[in-house]
Amino acid sequence: MEVSVLMPAPFADATAPLVAAFNRGHRDLQIAVTRGPLDTEALSDLAISSLLLGDTPYDLLLMDVTWTPKYAAAGWLEPLERLLGEDAMEGMAAGAQLGNAFGGHLWRLPLLADMGLFYWRTDLMDAPPRSLQELAATAADLKAKGKVSWGYVWQGRQYEGLSCVFLEVLRAFGGAWLQASPGGRDQAALDSPAAIAAARWLGDLVRQGVTPAAVANVSESESLQIFGAGEAAFMRNWPYAWAELQKPGSAVAGRVGVVSLGDGTQGSWGFSMLRGSAHPQQAAAVMRWFTSEPTSRDLAERFGYTPVWQSLLDDPQLQQRLPLLPVLRQALERTALRPLTPVYAQLSDVLQRQLSGLITGSGTAETAMAEAQRQSTLILQSAGPAA
Repeated sequence: MEVSVLMPAPFADATAPLVAAFNRGHRDLQIAVTRGPLDTEALSDLAISSLLLGDTPYDLLLMDVTWTPKYAAAGWLEPLERLLGEDAMEGMAAGAQLGNAFGGHLWRLPLLADMGLFYWRTDLMDAPPRSLQELAATAADLKAKGKVSWGYVWQGRQYEGLSCVFLEVLRAFGGAWLQASPGGRDQAALDSPAAIAAARWLGDLVRQGVTPAAVANVSESESLQIFGAGEAAFMRNWPYAWAELQKPGSAVAGRVGVVSLGDGTQGSWGFSMLRGSAHPQQAAAVMRWFTSEPTSRDLAERFGYTPVWQSLLDDPQLQQRLPLLPVLRQALERTALRPLTPVYAQLSDVLQRQLSGLITGSGTAETAMAEAQRQSTLILQSAGPAA
């Protein structure tokens, strides 16, 4: 019996030794991993194209947390309660349990947690900034004094990373992307004073030279490259960046502090079962194995991935191998989801386009957010109650 799994390339590579060991120890059950594209959107397109054909070759799909409502609403997933029980996530950290259920059913088990984190240079200051205002002021001061080429680097390219960055700033200003209307339906809140202030804050970083104008083409890897070369005082990125910054060749190794962003965006990956799996019981067993504590520990020790199990987050021995663990635990306690809606991809695309225009110098925060609000409202209205 073979269970077929579609995974993004980095996770397929990370789990390859574990899968090989599993296959050696199980004659009657084998795992066949398809190494999918690195790009998140490209992976989703590959999965959806197979689903639309009506006979997908995959039993399990490693999904981004934002895909769950869309895939569930489309009828592409199998509900997991029948196969895994109502307590499938018992023992997992509360933050890791977010985003796996939708519409009254469990559709996904998390493999790892991922939260936005704030990186700062310990050789340039004694403590990280305590507010966005202090961050901007400190970054500008360090740049003016010639300590760094740039104050703050983040993900400003027109892609999902920009939505994650904006959402963290928006929450810091006390705003929300969507809010419930009196009738219970979600409605956009992107023209609120908080949303306008958040967009203006990001745009001002570029206009004032605190963040390079080239941030409009910067993703996680470019942010890491700039910060790792010692050219910036601050960086927003994900947990993986910590291990990269400690490697030989890093200009800032041993001189980096990391703190939770407060309400850092949740960016986890987890397994779902595609509808039509020929052997759901065996696929469920493989899903359990992938998301087990031993697998989670191995991935944390070898790659620094944030474990989803509370027992591992509290484990002193794991902390010795992963010094960042206390920060990850704190960040996971405060992590917050992007909107849980089947039309999230469309809403995010609208927001990215308006923010990208603002970053590159087109228009004002007020006009950008007004247009994002208008288009988002149309998307939510067209989607109907399910959105």
